[in-house]
Amino acid sequence: MSGGKEEEKEPAILDVASLDTYLLITMFISTLAEQAWRHLGIRMDPKTQEIKKDLERASVAIDCIECMVAKIQKALPEDDVRRLKSLLADLQINYARVSKS
Repeated sequence: MSGGKEEEKEPAILDVASLDTYLLITMFISTLAEQAWRHLGIRMDPKTQEIKKDLERASVAIDCIECMVAKIQKALPEDDVRRLKSLLADLQINYARVSKS
């Protein structure tokens, strides 16, 4: 390094197409879960700084998560399956709570 300055590193580019299918689905689950929390009105949208409820979209996201967890659970370690099922249960419970109010 010259002049005492640290070299800036370029951010690594993630080649999503090269990821393992199960890892990719797990990433989708995380993304959908974040959307579901926002649509339930539990988390704020970071772009708008607003809380908006859209129970239809929350329901679709939660149903898709349920389907994906069922499809990949046999290929994952038990700890990961437990974590995903816990996430799903939390979303479902909160959906039921929010939809009743």
